[in-house]
Amino acid sequence: MEADSGSEQHGCVHYRRKCKIRAPCCGEVFGCRHCHNEAKDSLEVNVRDRHEVPRHEIKLVICSLCNKEQDVQQNCSNCGVCLGKYFCAKCNFFDDDVSKNQFHCDGCGICRTGGAENFYHCETCGCCYSYLLKDSHRCVERAMHHNCPVCFEIVSCPNGNDVKPRHFVRFSCPICLRSGCDMSNAWKKLDQEVAASPMPAIYQKKMIWILCNDCGTTSNVQFHIVAHKCPGCNSYNTRQTRGAPPAACSRV
Repeated sequence: MEADSGSEQHGCVHYRRKCKIRAPCCGEVFGCRHCHNEAKDSLEVNVRDRHEVPRHEIKLVICSLCNKEQDVQQNCSNCGVCLGKYFCAKCNFFDDDVSKNQFHCDGCGICRTGGAENFYHCETCGCCYSYLLKDSHRCVERAMHHNCPVCFEIVSCPNGNDVKPRHFVRFSCPICLRSGCDMSNAWKKLDQEVAASPMPAIYQKKMIWILCNDCGTTSNVQFHIVAHKCPGCNSYNTRQTRGAPPAACSRV
């Protein structure tokens, strides 16, 4: 019978869960592996002492309710509380927030979020992609084993470039400039904004050339101060190539 944990939430700034970990590398106790890495792999730590916790080598956890230290398992061996509603014995990972739709990918060897039904594992790239990119992403052999050109850590972007998502400018890859996710809802909002912002009559016949970063099409479109839509794929992820925009109106 699971103990009543009440309405109190346990965990750290990274995860809601009812356990802490004993780091196998240094023997210290932390809320999670990210808490460990922030403390032990930061610029404040001597470079010779910096290290990250090997997540698959975690063997011991401490229950946050009864402080029982035990082998990695979903339920506390002492008080019976569930240490994490989502539990992965392969990654030694616990999380009470199951709204993330976590799942373990054997191909990647890690847990991911977003729901297993929405992703597929590309054997060539060695990582998971959204099914929306199944027929369009560019394969890069062992993409997950290359370094990000921005921070030099290992990862890949959805289009096949080895870039961490946090380095994306707005929504696009800093290398290929293609959208990194499904932007259809954002494009619909831009449609509404463009429609609600008619250009003055003197600019309504102004045409410019644009290049679509998503499909590669070059098009001649009407200039608009808000954004320029690709007539080929309906993306607003475009950039102007020819035809200077009208000069800014002078203020009186």
